[in-house]
This record gives sequence, structure tokens and C-alpha cells, in this order.
Amino acid sequence: MNPKVEWRQEQEWLNLVTGAIRSKLAELEPETEHQNEQAADIRKRFWEEVTVNASTFEEYEESYFTIRQQAALLADRERRERELIRQEKRLCRMLPAPYFGRVDFRGAGTAEDAPAERIYIGIASFVEDGGLKPLVYDWRSPIASLYYDGAPGKAGYDTPDGRVHGIMELKRQFQITEGLLTNMFDAGLTIGDELLQRALGQGADAQMRSIVSTIQREQNAIIRDERSRMLIVQGAAGSGKTSAALQRAAYLLYRFKDTLSSEQIVLFSPNPLFASYISAVLPELGEENLRQFTFQQFLEQELAPKLTPEDPFAQLEYVLTGKGTPGYAARLEGIAYKSSSAFLEQMERYIAGLGRSGIKFRSIRFRGRELISAQQMQEKYYSYEPSIHPANRIAGLKEWLLRELNELERKERGKRWVQEEMQYLDDEAYDGAYLELNREESVFAFTDPYIDVPAKYRHGDKEETFDGLKREERLLRSKIVKARFKPIRQKVKRLLFLDIRAMYMELFAESSQTGESAGGLELPSLWPEVCRQTREKLESGSVFYEDAAPYLYLRKRMEGVAADTQVKHVFIDEGQDYSMFQYAFLKLLYPQADMTALGDFNQAIFSRASSDWGAADSPLVRLYGPEETRIVTLSRSYRATRELTLFTGALLARSDILPFDRSGSKPLLVRCGSEDRLARRIAADLKQLQAEGMGSIAVLTRTAEESRRVLEALTAKGGRELPLRLLTKDALHLEEGIQVLPVYLAKGVEFDAVLIADASARNYADESERRLLYTACTRAMHRLTLYSSGAWSPLLACVEASLYETESIE
Repeated sequence: MNPKVEWRQEQEWLNLVTGAIRSKLAELEPETEHQNEQAADIRKRFWEEVTVNASTFEEYEESYFTIRQQAALLADRERRERELIRQEKRLCRMLPAPYFGRVDFRGAGTAEDAPAERIYIGIASFVEDGGLKPLVYDWRSPIASLYYDGAPGKAGYDTPDGRVHGIMELKRQFQITEGLLTNMFDAGLTIGDELLQRALGQGADAQMRSIVSTIQREQNAIIRDERSRMLIVQGAAGSGKTSAALQRAAYLLYRFKDTLSSEQIVLFSPNPLFASYISAVLPELGEENLRQFTFQQFLEQELAPKLTPEDPFAQLEYVLTGKGTPGYAARLEGIAYKSSSAFLEQMERYIAGLGRSGIKFRSIRFRGRELISAQQMQEKYYSYEPSIHPANRIAGLKEWLLRELNELERKERGKRWVQEEMQYLDDEAYDGAYLELNREESVFAFTDPYIDVPAKYRHGDKEETFDGLKREERLLRSKIVKARFKPIRQKVKRLLFLDIRAMYMELFAESSQTGESAGGLELPSLWPEVCRQTREKLESGSVFYEDAAPYLYLRKRMEGVAADTQVKHVFIDEGQDYSMFQYAFLKLLYPQADMTALGDFNQAIFSRASSDWGAADSPLVRLYGPEETRIVTLSRSYRATRELTLFTGALLARSDILPFDRSGSKPLLVRCGSEDRLARRIAADLKQLQAEGMGSIAVLTRTAEESRRVLEALTAKGGRELPLRLLTKDALHLEEGIQVLPVYLAKGVEFDAVLIADASARNYADESERRLLYTACTRAMHRLTLYSSGAWSPLLACVEASLYETESIE
């Protein structure tokens, strides 16, 4: 067919669809307003029409059912109003570009003379009133997988009822702006490079955008996976891991819309800044945002107020700045060991051993006296059948303690201190006791006419019997002791009699228990120093970040887990920075949930994780078992230009990271003869980048302290008029402009241009910092510049000179 004719036909179809959407919006507007008015009217008249008259049971019942009826009517109106508003928002999102793809598919068994079915695919479905089939299909619908996975020729797609086979006659992609067709081209197996070129060539925003129109086949496999309990995605920087995860969440919400809500999906983000960065993606797809946390928020919530956990950024700052300080080597060994599966194995052995001996309790004390000793608790705990789970034994011990406290409380009432406290009670306390006793007798008299009610008590000019005074005294004694015992009971109910801190510290004591639990496992060479550091930190009321998850794991295993069985899916971004203890803890916390972990070992800058993250034989695979675990590797990087991707791949000496064919400038290495000249050059480059229209620019540093120094230097050396913003670990939003921040806060975020303020030998000297430098370089989409006022980092020596350009300013 003539291309001009095809273009005209596609524009006519587009006009038809946008016209239908406008008509639907025109219908919805008055209906939504009507529902809103009805709901407001019901709220206004609610109590006017309901009179609560409970003088008889029948009248009370009538009032109750009237209220229920009105409340149900109001809820129905509000529900209908919310649904109409959702429809309006969805159609408004679709109106500028209702769809982005088309597939012509002829199902098996279709008559040869019948035309193939035209399937237009967009961010949501749209069915014209009275229509039998959608004008636009949701990108998450089963048939839409043809667009992402198929190619012209034999094709098929999976449905809940089985696979549908047929022939794909056409696969076409569109670019539509404000209802006008601006480009279209036919594609093969993958989404056409031209569409990707245009999408990736745009500038970075303060928030991540939805890219459902450019989902690749390997990403689609991640999005539509419904079988894996554990889905591990190992992907190169810029390979679309986070986008695929969010679109996977949107797919699951669509696929299981009758049984799954956004409240049942939890996403763990690396920091609050990242959580804000991705917050627009799901609403753009018509879904509510997921529950988002950082793991640090969990730690603070669970450990406070007894222990203050170090945050991961403080841990990393110490690793980067503490070289040469006393105990530094031992701390690094401790971080590596406590993040390993070997320590998890040691912990499991230790917990098993506690089933036989060694459990530690805090004695229960009252007014300087020991009511129940730790030894008594130990004897009771070990009197239970050893095969009983530790958490069930603790639960049994708790009930025994509460019963013991009941008896001790009764005995305490006769103590001298109770009599002394009674002397300080005011009249209000005595009056309260008098009224309470009167109420009790009134109840007895009302319920049993044969009970002999004593004479009334005397208060002021009222008479009361001797027996009444004794009963009043007993009641007051009971109240005094009960009030003093209440905090003890609360602590017992919260299991604070269990000394988790002492048990955890026992793992780091030079005792036979530690040796037995280690069971032949290789301990760090500086183990005694590791033990000393750990104990001192815990004794001070704090806990190292690497100890926080193991500590919580021990506590949950001993106390029992208050599991959240409502959560059905857990997503972990930057999963390479999570230890095995963190994964094991999350599995305990969400036992009914499937897990999706996304990461890139080459960006593992926080933990000293082993290089088998995401490997088929890794401990992470054993968490759910190989049968229920799937590993997907994404090797192609879409974020950066070909030149930047080749440079960063060479920095790792990796040849398996595939660049997307989008050309741009080579990275630039600028060497300045002094710190003063370096600051002036960076300020000048920032002004030039802004003049070129770069909307999102980052000046990346190695540490937070360096970020502050760089900001001061730039401000003083020509950058005073620049919109510079210092980002710290407490930042909640990423704004357009120039951000100055440490590398670790930029993880998962992309910028039009990245300037690495100091890539010298003094800043990136050790092999252990290669991933940090790689992570910094891979934040750039279009431009990357590295600066130094001295010798270049030796980590750059492996990069061929042909992959970058240089300048030198003396």
C-alpha cells in the first residue's frame, strides 16, 4: 500500500479513537458531578433523617438499621464517584497519545478471506460504549504480549485458558503527540531502535518516566513472570531493572486485580530520594503507588528505643574515610563476615544450640527485690519438650510468668510499703473506691435478690460498717499494687524478659559456645578484635549496620515473628547491597510473599558481598530453592550513549555489557594544575551545560564531606549564580538543576550530565573503590566529565585512551 495512504488511514483511525475518548469524557463529567452532589447531599442529611431513640429495644433496632442503610447508600455513592474519577484520569492520560503500537493478528482457525484482527496497544484499555471489543488494549493484557515478544510470522500469546496460536501479519510502532501522528514504522522482533532512540535521547527528569512503549523482550519476561517465588534480576547499569520492576508491579495489579491491591505490594528503596524519584511511574500507568520503605526505616522501628542502629551511609562513610585508623581492618573483616551466608549458618547453629542450653533472661525485679530470677526462667524454659519451637516455648514461659505475677501481686498487697502509700491517697481515691464497691453491691442486689447486702458505708455524715471499711482498704491496696505491677506485666507481654542483646553478644564472646556454633566455619583473621568492637558498640546502646539484621533475625527466631501475611509481593531494588540476613529476615516477615530482587554486583558499594550474587549456586537461590527461583540477566545498557557505555564497561574490564547504539560525545578527562583552577573549570563547565539545555546535572563526590567542600569551592570560584543544591542522605526530592551529592545517594538515578569532581589517585586509589567509580560514571545519560588536580586514579589505567578525550590546564 502507498505509504501516504497508510499514513492517512492511521491518522483517521487516531481521530476516531481520540474523538471517542473525548465523547466519553464529556459524558463522565456531568455524571461525576452528579455523584458528587448526591454524596454531599447524603452527608448533609444523614443525621437529620436518623433519630436515635433507644427507649425500647425495637426502637433501638430500627435506628440501628436506618443508620446502616444510610451509611451503605453513602458508601455506594462515594465508591461510584471514585470509580468515575479514576476513569476520567485514565482517559485524560490517554487522550494525547491513546496508543503506541499495533499488531495485526490472524488467529488459528480464522477464515482465510477474513481480515486479521487489528490490535492497538496503549497504557490502558478503552472500549467505546456499546462496542464488543476494545479500540485500545491495555499493554498488560495477554494479547499485548505479541507486541513485545512476537515478530511477523507465526506467533502466539498465553491466556489463562491456554495458548492462542496464529499469524502476525504486521507489527507497527507509532509516535503520537497531542492527537497527531508524528511518526510510524514497522518493526521486527524487538521494539524499533528509532522509537528507543527518541525516548532515550530525551533529557532526564526529576522523576522517572514510564516507558511501556519501549519495553524489550527480555524485560517483558520479567514483567509477566507469575511462577517464581524468587525472581533475581542481575542487570548492567542502565539496563532498565527498576523500570521493569515497576511495570511488573503494574502488570500484577492488572492481572490479579480482583485479589491484589497496591497495599499488598512492598518496595524496598535504597534511600528516600530514590523513593521520590520513582513515585510518578505507577500513577502514570493508572495504578496507586506501592508501600515504599527503606530497610533502615525497618531497623529503626524495630530496634528503638533500646538500640540505635547505624545507617548504611554512615557505614560507607567510615569505610571510605577511616583508612589508617585503629580497628579499621577488623571492622572491614566484620562487615564482610556478618554479611555472608557463613554467618547466617553460624547463627542457625547457635539458635539450635540455645534449644539445649545457654538462653539468657533478665530477672524480674520490683522495688529493689528480685521477684523472679533468670535462673527460674531458664529452668522453666528447659522444662518444656526440646522439640517445641523456641518461639512457642517463650510463649509458654510468658504465660507462666503472668500467672506467677498474679500470685506475687496478691502477696504484695500486705506489705508495709502499700500501707504507707495509702496514707498519701487523696479523698478522690477513697471516693472512687466507695463508689466502686457500691456499684458492685448494686449489681449483686439486682442480679440476686437473696444476697444479703451490707449496710451502707459512712462518708462524711453517712454510716458504714466495719466490714465496709475493710473491704475499702482491700480494694485500695489492690489498686495500688496493680498500678505498680502494670509496667512489669507490660514488659513481660513484650517479652522483655528475654535478653536478646546478651545472647547476640555471646556470639562474639571467646567461649566454647561460639566455637560450637562456628562448627568449623572459617572466622575472620582478626576475630578477637571484631568481637571486641561488636560488644563495645552494643554496650553503648548502639549497633553497627552490619549487626542490625542478624540481631533482628535472632530476636524474631526466638520470640516468634509477627508476620505480615497480607503482603503478596516484595520488591528489593539495589538488591546486591543486601546481606543474606536481610533477605532471610524479609522472608520471615513476609512468609506469603513472592520476592523480586534487582541488582548489579558491579554496583555493590555498601556491603562486602561475595561475587556470586545472582549466580545459579548463590545462597540467595537457596533461600527459596532452585525450583522456585528464576535468574534473569540483562546485559544491554540503554541509559547512556554508546561512547559512555564502552568507557564504563572498560573501567570494569568487562566485555559483556552491550551498549545501545545511540551516539554522543566521548567522556572527557580534565586535569587541572591546582584546586583553584579545577573549581573554576567545573563552574565554567556547569554554565556551558546549562546553556546547552542540560536540565539535570550532577556533581558527584566520593563522600558527604567532599560534597560540602566542592559546593563551597564552586560557590567561591565563579558558581555563585548557579542553582547549586547540596543533597544529603535526608533529602526527600530530586529537583531539576545542579545537584552536588555523594555517589551512594545517586544510585538508581540518572542525569543528563555527570561531573565527577575528583577522580584523582588520592580519591580513588584502591581496587575496592572500582565499583564506586563505576557507579558514579554510569549515572550519566549524555555527558560525562572527570576532573583531577593531580595524578589520575590508577583505576583508569585499564581504559583504552581511544575511549575518552583529555584536556590539561596548568
